[in-house]
Amino acid sequence: MNERIARLRQKSFETQPSISIERALLETDFYTENYGKFSLPVLRALCFEHLCARKTIYIGDDELIVGERGPAPKVVPTFPELTCHTAEDLQILNDRSMTNYQVAPKDIQTYREKVIPYWEGRSMRDRIFSEVPTEWREAYEAGLFTEFMEQRAPGHTALDGSIYQYGMLDYKARIADSMQRLDYKNDPEASDKAEQLQAMDISCDAAILFAERHADLAANMAKDETDPDRRAELIEIERICRKIPANKPDTYHEAIQMYWFVHLGTITELNGWDAMSPGHLDQHLQPFYEKELAEGTLDNEMAKELLSCLWIKVNNHPAPPKVGVTAKESGTYNDFTQINLGGLKKDGTDGCSELSFLALEVSDELHLLQPQPSVHISNKTSDRFLKAAVNVVRKGYGYPSVFNTDTVIMEQIRVGKTFEDAREGGTSGCVETGAFGKEAYILTGYLNVPKILELTLNNGVDPLTGKKVGLATGDPLNFSSFDDLLHAFQQQLEHVVDLKVRVNNYIERMYARYSPAPFLSVVIDDCIANGKDYYNGGPRYNTNYIQCCGIGTITDSLSAIKTHVFDNPSIRMKELLTALKNNFEDNEPLRLTLWNKTPFFGNDNDAADSIMQQVYSSLFNAIDGKPNTKGTGYHLNMLSTTCHVYFGKMLGASANGRNAYLPLSDGTSPSQGADRHGPTSVIKSLSKMDQVKSGGTLLNQRFLPSVLKTDEDLKKLCSLVRTYFALGGHHIQFNVIDTATLKKAQDHPDDYRNLLVRVAGYSDYFVDLDAEHQAEIISRTEQEHA
Repeated sequence: MNERIARLRQKSFETQPSISIERALLETDFYTENYGKFSLPVLRALCFEHLCARKTIYIGDDELIVGERGPAPKVVPTFPELTCHTAEDLQILNDRSMTNYQVAPKDIQTYREKVIPYWEGRSMRDRIFSEVPTEWREAYEAGLFTEFMEQRAPGHTALDGSIYQYGMLDYKARIADSMQRLDYKNDPEASDKAEQLQAMDISCDAAILFAERHADLAANMAKDETDPDRRAELIEIERICRKIPANKPDTYHEAIQMYWFVHLGTITELNGWDAMSPGHLDQHLQPFYEKELAEGTLDNEMAKELLSCLWIKVNNHPAPPKVGVTAKESGTYNDFTQINLGGLKKDGTDGCSELSFLALEVSDELHLLQPQPSVHISNKTSDRFLKAAVNVVRKGYGYPSVFNTDTVIMEQIRVGKTFEDAREGGTSGCVETGAFGKEAYILTGYLNVPKILELTLNNGVDPLTGKKVGLATGDPLNFSSFDDLLHAFQQQLEHVVDLKVRVNNYIERMYARYSPAPFLSVVIDDCIANGKDYYNGGPRYNTNYIQCCGIGTITDSLSAIKTHVFDNPSIRMKELLTALKNNFEDNEPLRLTLWNKTPFFGNDNDAADSIMQQVYSSLFNAIDGKPNTKGTGYHLNMLSTTCHVYFGKMLGASANGRNAYLPLSDGTSPSQGADRHGPTSVIKSLSKMDQVKSGGTLLNQRFLPSVLKTDEDLKKLCSLVRTYFALGGHHIQFNVIDTATLKKAQDHPDDYRNLLVRVAGYSDYFVDLDAEHQAEIISRTEQEHA
């Protein structure tokens, strides 16, 4: 990296995240003055314009790409309309030892006096919890599921290439045309659509205003700049900000700045803690790159420098912090911006280009927390690109993650998307599949699948609290066969999923009514044509996902019961239930029998893997196609992020020999330490899951660094990836680090500040993780060969 990028990177790495209450104050003042005067979409758009016109703007030394969500890098705003922090929340965020956010005492006092009194009872979180039924609340508190939308705005959002072809003035023209086409005679929603379209129009103006303010600042800075080179850069920044995003970009620099202004617009408008991603950035930038290379106005070093500036901009934006109980836990600064590299183009040809390699090079050199690059490998992708990707993987950053383009496409085709839209789509967040620029794919929260088995084994009662939070599916002592147990589990599962879906649908309508996102709606097809908001069925596709956790844990637990209680009865059900209730206290021989004498998932064992297939089929049948409020439906994802640690805390001992309160298995990975026959057996077990029926699966693998030292080793890893993908796998990612290094980092965290590890669908600094998440990563099987 050059000196400019080295300075920007160092500043980004060293700056401590902090909280700004500026957005909260501006929004509170606006709502106090204007609530009730306008329709909700127009109110939201005018509030966005208010923020764009008044929030502090910043252009730092050395910067070529400009704009911040807060008043400075690493300064995070809050979103009180979604979830209003208490004064205690803010103090906890300031004081906690891990992933803390600095909060000035005077700001906490101001928040207490001005922000909280207005938003108490009005925030989305307060509205939700004031209305949910007791049955749902008790299941939620028991750890049966989480609810994303009580903490943050819904969705995973990724863009297609439209913003490089149209400016905000073009979108305004399309909005005006849609307004002209409204049919007030035959369409009962015409008036509502007019309000939404007016809101979109206001939002376009707000984005242009925001850029103009940056142009004015750059011009003023240029007047006082004594360095002629920097003055020229500031004049160019001014020129670009006068043009972008009002008009479409024509240069590589303009295209990157265009994306960044749109990114900032969406996360300033509403995004409380979510993924906003550029999609196939390499494909979007490639035409600008090739054109300027041919014209001689750009070279590789300039292209790399501008791409590095964007990477650093993303890293300057920690996720807005959570509230309530989750504020006490150590979370992550990662805001889940995933950048897709490679894949296929819309016409089905290979999407990999020299920019794909350049992006890998930038990720390797900067090795920052975010953005998180992912590589998308189809049967048309060259071995050269895959090898370049795994060469970065072996550095031990935990990225790039690796996706199977062909499976990702088929997942979308299965649910009714066109081939063109599916190819243009990909993954965002951790592993979640969507049609970029055309879909609202809403993540509703995680499902604790092993907890549902625990309820089944206790006739609907949560043994940790003694409360009845599930169905009475029968006394397990009366089950005469494994099929009886499986049937009871399926009944329990249907009950829990139905409960979650009913409340999800209520929350979905709450967001459509109270928190529309008119600016985001501008850049997502077909919101303008439909005259509807992103959260109200406006996009071409509308999907809800439930993320299922612990497939390894529940598979192994059911396998243990089937093996030792029913097939080869050596343990009575009553004895097992007593051992689980007592966390195997004074019964270590029984625990070891379960742990060592059971067929486990992840070892290419058909006995275990067939149970996985039964559980997966039950999850699919319980979730897939359940109706949402937008005329489409729910699907399942198989990922956990870090929720497998939280869910483990809410679960007693399990029948696979796992002690109470320890983490569940993560994603679709085998239980920690249960995969005993190497990575090939792991992928063969996973290949028995029909992953096309999901919207994403997540597989973590950990290798010793010594396994990936030579070029021949890299070829073996490439072959492992190709084999897994030929078998239908959706995703695989790697930690390349040994246990000794991880333990040294625990003992001497200051010496390992740069140590990145793959946690779930994202990487994080190991020393920023709490002790439980560190222990979970250490407990993953160390593979000794690829």
